[in-house]
Amino acid sequence: MIQIQAIPAFQDNYIWLLSEDSSQHCLVVDPGDASVVEETLAKLDLELTGILVTHHHWDHTNGIKALTKNRNIPVYGPDNAEIDGITHPLNETDTLTVLHTEFEIFKTPGHTLDHIVYYSCPEQGDPILFCGDTLFSAGCGRLFEGTAEQMQRSFNKLRALPENTRVYCTHEYTLSNLAFAQAVEPENHSIRDYRNRVTQLRQQDRPSLPSTIELELTINPFMRTDQNSVITAVKEHAPHTALFSDAEVFGALRQWKDHFQ
Repeated sequence: MIQIQAIPAFQDNYIWLLSEDSSQHCLVVDPGDASVVEETLAKLDLELTGILVTHHHWDHTNGIKALTKNRNIPVYGPDNAEIDGITHPLNETDTLTVLHTEFEIFKTPGHTLDHIVYYSCPEQGDPILFCGDTLFSAGCGRLFEGTAEQMQRSFNKLRALPENTRVYCTHEYTLSNLAFAQAVEPENHSIRDYRNRVTQLRQQDRPSLPSTIELELTINPFMRTDQNSVITAVKEHAPHTALFSDAEVFGALRQWKDHFQ
């Protein structure tokens, strides 16, 4: 059975380490910093046998060159020549098997145009999602390259996943996202309760992740753009904005979040 642990990097990144009890082989997801990966490998006596990448931003890719310098290992990632080091480019509906676990690829443009996510429904344990910067707990990635329509379609793919799917995002943004979520839905008691729980975790320097799809459907306003409470809040915040579709609600919500303090 696959084991997953967080390697903290930079100010708020997580590089996810995948391993299994039956061997010393492991993979990492979005290694922006090679040094913290090497330290963890040495500490746990693990052998790196592959890398998964979700998109081209430097804090997800800068460690690839150093980690592959003396290792002949596969690097899976988007079909994007801008990412130096990808050996196995991936597209929608592709699959790959690592550590005896099969992952399915979904394209999720919005944050970037090349963004992909890795989803697995193993025989044992809950489904797993490595979603990069598309979905954050209680939030979503900024629309640096894509449109609100693209991101809404990407979110629709994630909303359709089993509710017990464990969600592994790559940034510890949960508390700040929950502050915004509470401003959008102040009467949502699930947001208040989750914010209290995450506050306790962070005070202990523990990750707030993984989340679950079930939880995100309850507390994440970007997963709730079809809910009257979210639509009403967006209308009150931006009364002159056209809101005739979920994508327009999503776009207005993201603009609100961009300027939220």
